Amino acid sequence: MYRPILKLSKTKYEKIWNFIGGGLFVLSILYIFAMWGQLPEKTPGHFNGVGEVDRWGSKIELFILPLIGIFLWIFLGLIERAPHIHNYPARLNESNVEAFYLNSRKVLNETKNLCLILFAAISFQMVRIALGEANSLGWWFLPIVLIGTAIPIIKGIVATTKIK
Repeated sequence: MYRPILKLSKTKYEKIWNFIGGGLFVLSILYIFAMWGQLPEKTPGHFNGVGEVDRWGSKIELFILPLIGIFLWIFLGLIERAPHIHNYPARLNESNVEAFYLNSRKVLNETKNLCLILFAAISFQMVRIALGEANSLGWWFLPIVLIGTAIPIIKGIVATTKIK
């Protein structure tokens, strides 16, 4: 099985995604810290399918998503750097390996950063709900999550079929 280890620089596209995803994620963590003193002891802990709070918990639970996000950021970032371990079709060869690696890395980069953006949005809204500034994530949240996670995967599959 042909899987060379190539040193491929990050594309401008990947750098922009990393800046946006990482930046919003870090800002959401800073927002939790900035608002900590104003938060009540009980904050949203879980949401149902239409974005309504269906469980309240301790405000320390606001750090669950950031912790998961940090783990994802590190883990997916490491996997992103090793495209030779990703899964490829049998037609991978010397002439198309770079295209396959870049496409796979791009899909992973988009997925990682969309997760970070999603976690940032949920964290931000959880603080707003706890402060009484909002009452739910909104009915639109779940459809946007599903569509937003499907788009990079579909784009990646389509791009893979175009690689000769």
